[in-house]
Amino acid sequence: MKILFTHSYFLRLDHKQWKAAKPYPPLATLYAMAWLRQQGHDVSLHDTMFATGPDELRSTLKTRRPDILVIYDDGFNWLTKMCLSTMQDAAFEMIRSGKEAGCQVLVCSSDASDHRLRYLKHGADAIILGEGEITLGEIVEAIGSDPDADLGAIPGLALLEEDQVVLSPPRKTLREPDTLPRPAWDLVDLSPYEEMWRAHHGYWSLNLVSSRGCPYSCTWCAKPIYGDQYFLHSPERVVEDVAWLKDHHDFEHVWFCDDIFGLRADWLETFADGLKQRRLDIRFMIQARVDLLARPEIVDPLARAGLDTVWMGVESGSQKIMDAMAKGITVEQVREATRLLKNAGVRVAFFLQFGYLGEDKQDIDKTINLVLELLPDEIGISVSYPLPGTPFFDTVKAQMGQKTNWTDSGDLALMYQGTFSPQYYRRLHRYVHRRFQTARGLKSLRSLARNPGRLNRSLLRSAAATAFHGPAALVEGLRLKRLEKA
Repeated sequence: MKILFTHSYFLRLDHKQWKAAKPYPPLATLYAMAWLRQQGHDVSLHDTMFATGPDELRSTLKTRRPDILVIYDDGFNWLTKMCLSTMQDAAFEMIRSGKEAGCQVLVCSSDASDHRLRYLKHGADAIILGEGEITLGEIVEAIGSDPDADLGAIPGLALLEEDQVVLSPPRKTLREPDTLPRPAWDLVDLSPYEEMWRAHHGYWSLNLVSSRGCPYSCTWCAKPIYGDQYFLHSPERVVEDVAWLKDHHDFEHVWFCDDIFGLRADWLETFADGLKQRRLDIRFMIQARVDLLARPEIVDPLARAGLDTVWMGVESGSQKIMDAMAKGITVEQVREATRLLKNAGVRVAFFLQFGYLGEDKQDIDKTINLVLELLPDEIGISVSYPLPGTPFFDTVKAQMGQKTNWTDSGDLALMYQGTFSPQYYRRLHRYVHRRFQTARGLKSLRSLARNPGRLNRSLLRSAAATAFHGPAALVEGLRLKRLEKA
């Protein structure tokens, strides 16, 4: 059968990310394409990453004339897990285009899992729930035998019957990810990705995964695809994927987009050994847990393998808020992990979020003070975002109005009753960034004063920026005070 894949993330429609200019190909989509190709199907991709809008799909449908349109989002990328309303609207338009072209339309995404009825009423024939490759293969086989096949016996689906969502039996998660073929990298045009990366950053980064899922249960973290399950590729398979990509593409950096990279020290040792044996000299970025990174037996092999940057889910500098989120980490572990990573030459980045339930001014101050004390290399700031399927959402859903999703990744709307106003948290976002950049600049100035011979562009830029960020931080602080009292 002829199957056209697409996904519903449009970089141009997400102003913050378009400006950041760090596009990654839809990895989960490429896994699903590889699986169906292995089964003998004719698969192709309409990549929306650089498209101007969902209407561009129409010409591809006309040219390819597929039997099935599969809207398969990249469930590994945090941007698709944000379930942005702009991308939801785009998905609805693509469903409509697919139906008008005479296709069966299947959807697999976090947002469709959360809003099954909406997607089905907009014309999707089925929503694939959870891990999608095996389910998708069974659907295509059934439709290939009978276009009017009853899909209700296939596990892992949401279907529409008489305006009601009906669920088929649950699908068991694939416990051995190595049984899946390598993502279909050859079916996506990577040239615009490389061009944007090199034009804006001077190097090219590609994305891979070493695992699926996360076994932890933070109260705000939505996991509609894998739930609390966690399954690893073998380190040998991951090394082989890196090697294949290096043989075919001239990139310098990898983002391992696992929810958690490096859960086991023995896996990391084998991975580091494998990279060295294959002479694969790459820099890479990961997301990982604070408590794991507070252990030398985790940090050492990561550094040996080429770890460049690690993003840690710190979220707050207040132990009270960490515990309320069920993070399972401590503030002291944040300090120890930061120390170990910096000593190993690894860049440290903190994910932070403000506005969680019960957070007061004292908790906010503790978070700011922790950032200024440890001075990570980067910070990413958000406000708490309630998504379906989480204890956090269940707690605040009665407070939520008509807006239940952010429009784009820069939205940062507080959609429930926080301690302070939504305007306060928007201003807080700016204020913390200004304080952080000022502190980083002052550190660079001190470093230059102690050792002028270390002068380089990065240090000079950071030091010079202090002249802007310092006064701006004072102004933002005054504005924040007024909003605090409002």
